[in-house]
Amino acid sequence: MNIHITNGRAVDPASGTDEKADIAVADGKIAGIGNSIPAGFKAERTLDATGCIVAPGLVDLAARLREPGYEHEGMLESEMAAAVAGGVTSLVCPPDTDPVLDEPGLVEMLTFRAGKLPGARLFPLGALTRGLAGGVLTEMAELTERGCVGFSQADVPLADTQVLQRAMLYASTFGYTVWLRPQDRDLGKGVAASGALATRLGLAGVPVAAETIAIFTIVELMRSTKARVHLCRLSSAAGLALVRAAKAEGLPLSCDVSINSLHLADTDIGYFDSRARLSPPLRQQGDRDALSAALADGTIDALVSDHTPVEADAKNLPFAESEPGATGLELLLPLALQWGERSGAGLVRALEAITSAPARLLPATEACAGIGRLAVGGPADLCVFDPSLEWQVTPEALRSQGKYTPFGGYAMQGRARHTLVAGRVVHG
Repeated sequence: MNIHITNGRAVDPASGTDEKADIAVADGKIAGIGNSIPAGFKAERTLDATGCIVAPGLVDLAARLREPGYEHEGMLESEMAAAVAGGVTSLVCPPDTDPVLDEPGLVEMLTFRAGKLPGARLFPLGALTRGLAGGVLTEMAELTERGCVGFSQADVPLADTQVLQRAMLYASTFGYTVWLRPQDRDLGKGVAASGALATRLGLAGVPVAAETIAIFTIVELMRSTKARVHLCRLSSAAGLALVRAAKAEGLPLSCDVSINSLHLADTDIGYFDSRARLSPPLRQQGDRDALSAALADGTIDALVSDHTPVEADAKNLPFAESEPGATGLELLLPLALQWGERSGAGLVRALEAITSAPARLLPATEACAGIGRLAVGGPADLCVFDPSLEWQVTPEALRSQGKYTPFGGYAMQGRARHTLVAGRVVHG
């Protein structure tokens, strides 16, 4: 279908475009922007974007879809619907499904099923070790052939440093990226960030050293293996300092932060609010402020939703016994916009952190080509959103099967009006 998007403000952080311009879509691609729209272009559908921003579709590097194995908490249908309702057109899912994504056939089944749904593009991460058990390495080459964009242990720390070294060396040999959540296995067993609040509430703490020790180890192994590493969901100022030093050294290191750690602190746990039971745990305000500054200056490459839908039975428990996680796909856009305004980073940097910046961290394959940007001839993955639309985070307002988030009841500003994937209107 040929689609004409009119009267919108086109913003593309990758090219620096920020102007009022119509966009023409044909054959699943962007046929023209502004003056480059072909003469004689005829639309079968027109989308009026008056008062809206037309941006590249959002790219989320951390979204659990809960399938296979955890369909009671989320299914591909519900979570893909949540993604496009939030303007997300490409997402990366970790391998901690059941069964774990450690076999080519499992990856193929997941991507085939996702491809049959009118939702976002799905880019799975393969398991770094079989069953995420930390012993035997997976067949990374075969998993890559089936569509895996990197390899990860998800939230399962790899305690054997020798296995991690071998994995990074293998990945480096073939140019694969290793995605690691930096957390020491033993120090990370608590449920809240170490500090005065955790002590007062009697909650087992997770010290900052759980993150920094892991980063020290990863960086040292990067020096010897030359592996490319992406650190998932940094949470501390001390961890950021190590990342800055490694990047200044020229190591191929990238990282992201979640919307939760960017906006909240340990005090948001309140009186044992299990909606704020997250992994990594919410840290102190100083850490939150450091994360915000690092995202603004580019030390942190991308902002992620860390979407992890959790069912009621797993959340309505005492804080320490509840399951960590929160829904986030539909909150990524408004919370990015809010951060951009409050931090002074601005709209373009806020959009960059959820479009072109995360897209650059994906491999240079045909499947990933052109996502996260507005370019003539590129894929028509678009998010048309109203930056002034106010709405409240309630269970009824969320398309995700998971209804629990620490932002429940919060007022948000900005929401997708239309979402297009490969030229198809999948939302709005």
